[in-house]
Amino acid sequence: MSKKKEITVLTERVTVQKLHEADYISLTDIARYREPGRTEHVIQNWMRNRNTIEFLGIWETLNNPGFKHLEFEVFRKQAGLNSFVLTPTQWIGNTEAIGIVSRRGRYGGTFAHKDIAFEFASWISVEFKLYLIKEFQRLKEQELEQLGWDIKRNLARINYRIHTDAIRENLIPPELEARQVTLVYASEADVLNMALFGRTAKAWREANPGTKKGNIRDEANAAQLVCLANLENLNALFIRDGLPQSERLGKLNRIAIEQMRLLLGDAGVGKLEESTGKPGSGGVDPGHAETRA
Repeated sequence: MSKKKEITVLTERVTVQKLHEADYISLTDIARYREPGRTEHVIQNWMRNRNTIEFLGIWETLNNPGFKHLEFEVFRKQAGLNSFVLTPTQWIGNTEAIGIVSRRGRYGGTFAHKDIAFEFASWISVEFKLYLIKEFQRLKEQELEQLGWDIKRNLARINYRIHTDAIRENLIPPELEARQVTLVYASEADVLNMALFGRTAKAWREANPGTKKGNIRDEANAAQLVCLANLENLNALFIRDGLPQSERLGKLNRIAIEQMRLLLGDAGVGKLEESTGKPGSGGVDPGHAETRA
C-alpha cells in the first residue's frame, strides 16, 4: 500500500490508501463512528447480512476475474441464519475477494474499495455516508490540483534546461533539405510538423494507411510535445515579425533539433510521461525518430 491519507468525516478520522491502483477506505475507521470499542463486531454484523453478501458478490463478479463463485454461493445460502458468522478474513480466504483487505498490526485494520466502503457507510449512517463522499471528493480534487502543479513544475524545469549548453550528439528531428524549406505549405500546422517531424500531416497519413483516427501529433512522445509547444510560440513571434514561411521553417527546424537533443536526455521528461500517460522518450532511438513520428 502507498502512503496513507486521512480525511475527517464528522467526528472521525478516516484513512484512505491506494491498493490495486484504486482507493481503499478503512472500514475500521467508519465502524468506529457507531461503536468505538467494537469495530470488528460492527463489520462482522454488516457482512453477515444477506443484502451485503449479494452486493459483495456482484461487485467481485464485475471487478475480479479470480473470484470463486462456488464458495460465494455457500456464504449466500447461509446468510440470514442466526448461526451465520462471517469475518473479512473468512470472506477473503474462501472467495479470493479483492474488494476487501484485512491487515493485522498497529496500523492495520479492514479496508475496502470505495464502492464497498460507501455501501458500508450507508449501513452505518446515511448522514455519515454523505459526509464521507463529500470529504473523499475533496481529497480527489486536492490530488488533481497537486498533479497539475507537478506537471507545471516539470515543464518549467525541462524548458529551463533548453537554455543551458548541454547538447546531445544525436539529432532527433531530421535536418531539412533546401528544397523542403522553400516549398510553400498550406497550413502553419504543417510548417511545425515539417520542423519537428520532417513530414506533413498528409505524408504521415499516407505512410500510415491503417490509422483511421488520430494524426502525427497523437504519436508524439512527451519530449516532442514540449518541443512542439515551444515551436508554436516561436512561430507566432516570427509571423508577427514578418518573416517569410521558408525562413521561419529553417529557423524552427534548427531550434527543434537543438531542443530535442536536450529533452531526450532529461530525466524530468520521464516524470512528465508518467503524469500524462504519453509514450516514453527516454528510450527513443535517435536514428528512428522520423519513423516514430
